[in-house]
Amino acid sequence: MSAYLTHRLALAAALACAAAPALAKTAPDNLVPVGKAVDCVQIRSISTTQVRDDRTIDFIMNGKKIYRNTLPNSCPSLGFEKRFLYKTSLSQLCSVDIITVLYQGGGLQQGASCGLGKFQPMQKMAK
Repeated sequence: MSAYLTHRLALAAALACAAAPALAKTAPDNLVPVGKAVDCVQIRSISTTQVRDDRTIDFIMNGKKIYRNTLPNSCPSLGFEKRFLYKTSLSQLCSVDIITVLYQGGGLQQGASCGLGKFQPMQKMAK
């Protein structure tokens, strides 16, 4: 395994673990789609993630931009575990990439692997 890929796996695991505590403070979803969905986002721009359910992940980017990824199929236990990893040799995470659910079981274990969908830009609704 290349050093680059190892670094990306470590970053993905860190992002996945960081997402779980943030969810406890998440307000009800008040996001609306804006603009056209894109195929890829820059990995280095991902600040954190919020897993909403078995099919929905919000990617919060540096600068507070949000991309919602709705998986084409339900990903077992994603909504319960709220953490995942991804493997890519590119600097982007794309709709053709696969995520793998991580669950606690004597350390982090790998669960179901599921394909991503397109990344839909979102913004908070005006109050």
